[in-house]
Amino acid sequence: MANSLQAAKRARQAVGRRARNMSARSKLRSAIGKAVRALDSGNAEEAAAAYREAAPVIDSMADKGIIHANKAARHKTRLNKRLKSLSSN
Repeated sequence: MANSLQAAKRARQAVGRRARNMSARSKLRSAIGKAVRALDSGNAEEAAAAYREAAPVIDSMADKGIIHANKAARHKTRLNKRLKSLSSN
């Protein structure tokens, strides 16, 4: 329990921020999952479209501080690597 008005306000703000961050993180995971499922299906065109949709979402979450920039780069690199290997087969 907050002992001051300032601490009470910070607690209220934290609840809203947590909800917003959880929603954004869910959107990120959904985009990555959709791209992974498309890659697993083996359809190169569908996978490329899913990657094109996921990349800006990943970048946006990194810009907002939901995930670290290096983590965003790692996700994009791994997805792109799988996409290229799928396209070359």
